[in-house]
Amino acid sequence: MQLVLASQSPRRKELLGLLGRDFITLPVDADETIPPGTPPAEAVEMLAQRKARMAASQRPEDLIVAADTVVAIDGMILGKPHSAQEAAAMLKRLSGRLHSVYTGVCVRYGEKERSFVAHTQVEFYPMEEGEIRWYLETGEPFDKAGAYGIQGYGAVFVKGIIGDYYNVMGLPIARLRRELRSLEQE
Repeated sequence: MQLVLASQSPRRKELLGLLGRDFITLPVDADETIPPGTPPAEAVEMLAQRKARMAASQRPEDLIVAADTVVAIDGMILGKPHSAQEAAAMLKRLSGRLHSVYTGVCVRYGEKERSFVAHTQVEFYPMEEGEIRWYLETGEPFDKAGAYGIQGYGAVFVKGIIGDYYNVMGLPIARLRRELRSLEQE
């Protein structure tokens, strides 16, 4: 049995490496559309399950880990920005406010499947226009949900967090470790 990360995210790969286990990555191209009005926690769990099931169809004998992360504020999901203008709008919306980060995780081994959602609240300091422009120029916001990375330059905006820091990076590794152990012991 091989541990398989159904993702091409460098952050998830780095975090899964903290388990001290060998694994391979298997990027999957699962349908990421969600029905309008789907709450963020349900959305990420559904997407993680889709990814895990797709990976399992390719590697049925292996232990699969899949995840999806979104940032949400005022009930609205903020995905990855498609332009500098969209990233700037997201950052302005997050400025000086508390928002939520949800990561859905699905682990699958054979016909056994478990999924869970981690929730972390992040509060940003108020951000000036010049700070937002500077951050956009770093290029960091463009491949991240909510247009920021807490582990990179985006750290300078974070006033505080309530919950799992690694969840905000995209993989709640402590909870995942426990779920994997439990699944393997069944």
